[in-house]
Amino acid sequence: MTSDRAQPGAFAQVEAAATYIRAKLGKRTPTVGLILGSGLGDYANTFAEPVGLEYAQIPHFPVARVQGHAGRLVCGRVGDAWVLAMQGRVHFYEGWSLGQVIFPARAMIHLGARTLIVTNAAGGVNRAYHPGDLVIIRDHINFCGFNPLRGDHDDRCGPRFPDLTEAYDPALRDLAVRCGKGLGLELHQGVYAMMSGPSYETPAEIRMLGIMGADLCGMSTVPEVIACHHMGARCLGISCVTNMAAGISPHKLSHAEVTATADRIREQFAGLLGAILAGLAREA
Repeated sequence: MTSDRAQPGAFAQVEAAATYIRAKLGKRTPTVGLILGSGLGDYANTFAEPVGLEYAQIPHFPVARVQGHAGRLVCGRVGDAWVLAMQGRVHFYEGWSLGQVIFPARAMIHLGARTLIVTNAAGGVNRAYHPGDLVIIRDHINFCGFNPLRGDHDDRCGPRFPDLTEAYDPALRDLAVRCGKGLGLELHQGVYAMMSGPSYETPAEIRMLGIMGADLCGMSTVPEVIACHHMGARCLGISCVTNMAAGISPHKLSHAEVTATADRIREQFAGLLGAILAGLAREA
């Protein structure tokens, strides 16, 4: 089991990983980073002129071990934008430290991806949601027990005490909503609560989260958003409601349900991401 503390020399390790990736990308210079959550990784297979790297090839990169997370970094073109996508992520519940969980996202930002789009599969806490809904994250509640910035501080990453008032960039959220309307999608905006996992939450925990203002819950996203906002990147979070949470859902929860729902909304999800990336290219 690894420590939750930041690892010594973390910035040098990020630089080493970025140097290796940059050499493999050639003239491709990504401006957008994309983290694809459970069951959503196939989106990167639609990229033009792709270059793919296994996480295991990249110095210091943690390797995904969960079903539905391929563990590949793919750079390709979407319209006029070069996008660097993670096909799957690593999680705190796997035993990785939070410093390791945020490492790939920090490397993407170091490579020049000043906008980060983070996606996840989430349980619906808000009873107005339904499986298959796409939700723009407007804020989060960190219930994993730790902060990814805990430990040794390096000014090259950002300030010691960063403000998280607008961790989820308002302009990016507005862009996503406009893109959704253009596609005929009704997008909710909600608060995402991160729990440590890997067990799903109890009905009592879900009732607590609802009382505290959470609309969604899951086991990811928050560390990466904190770390990238800390580095000065703009962040957009998108959740796919793959199941209603414990006590709301009429049946027991399973990872199979998560991946099945993600498969069902794949085309809507791909259309929304494509529209957002096109909107970002127009802004550039």
